[in-house]
Amino acid sequence: MSWLLAFIGFALLVILHELGHFTAAKAVGMRVEKFSLFFPPTLLKKRVGETEYALGAIPAGGYVKITGMNPDEDLPDEVRTQAYYSQPVWKRIVVIAAGPAVNLVLAFLLLLVFFWAIGPETGSKSVGTIERGYPAAGVLQPGDRLVAVDGHRGTPTKLSERIASHKCPETPPRRGCKAATPAAVTVVRDGHKRTFELTPIYDPRAPTSDPDNPGRMRLGFSYAPGPRDPLPLGTALDLTTDRFWFITKATLELPARLIDPEKREEISGVVGSYEVTRQTILNDIADTVGILAIISLSLAIVNLFPFLPLDGGHIFWAIVEKVRRKPVPFSVMERAGVVGFMLVILIFLVGLSNDIDRLSGEGFRVR
Repeated sequence: MSWLLAFIGFALLVILHELGHFTAAKAVGMRVEKFSLFFPPTLLKKRVGETEYALGAIPAGGYVKITGMNPDEDLPDEVRTQAYYSQPVWKRIVVIAAGPAVNLVLAFLLLLVFFWAIGPETGSKSVGTIERGYPAAGVLQPGDRLVAVDGHRGTPTKLSERIASHKCPETPPRRGCKAATPAAVTVVRDGHKRTFELTPIYDPRAPTSDPDNPGRMRLGFSYAPGPRDPLPLGTALDLTTDRFWFITKATLELPARLIDPEKREEISGVVGSYEVTRQTILNDIADTVGILAIISLSLAIVNLFPFLPLDGGHIFWAIVEKVRRKPVPFSVMERAGVVGFMLVILIFLVGLSNDIDRLSGEGFRVR
């Protein structure tokens, strides 16, 4: 069932994105030849008026085919006035930007619903998931109640900060670098206190309160979830805006991560996003709202990168045409599109490679 629910979630994001293009194109008078959910081979199709509605067999996206997307296309007179490149620049930009705009609005609304109506989970002091390959594996057990670190008590956040205070001696720290000193972790197990000495290791992918300096020392466990705490509307709006900007900034840094070997490992692809959504549904279906918000926002930002065949590439060349006051030769856009296509493929392959490594290794660390 989790596979089906994850699939439905992804399908809705694709449908709404393409519906944005479709609705805007119809609104400004462009001729839409085809609206397809997923890619060919086509399984089902039905023509209504000038538009063919189709369902493809490959569930990896979808598309809207607008007449005249190629300026060199030879079109009959009766449809030429409705063609994409027959329209003024502002109409083209509106149509292309409508898809990402839908995802941006949807992401904001989903985040707001998550924080206001559902609420983030409050922390508990009980150990939840333990990650393979980390110091906690084989030592701590799910259900252990953490009471102190290095003799200091406190909230789960304070205890995590105490663990993170054991620094790696290397500067800058590399992934897996061990702390110079072990942390004394005291837990209650079956009614008895037990203390273990565990040496934290550096995890560059661990989130921190400082988005400019991600990564911290960890033992490799998460706390079991506590009850959810819906936030007041004002607080939820503030937190939604903050998280919206944080995710946007992280996504904009995606091309730069291709250069840095450590940051390159953070890139995830369609398989990873799908698997995280599926696992989140298994753990707590309420968290799926937040996950889909993140995916929707990332989808919008990536699509706005100024490279063909992405939406941002079409917007970029429309702006260039407006500035130079004459159409850009299609051959120029084709050559530039090769670079964009290669970048998109590179991101896809890196994400797929990382997803495969996680599936066969430490997993996706949903919790």
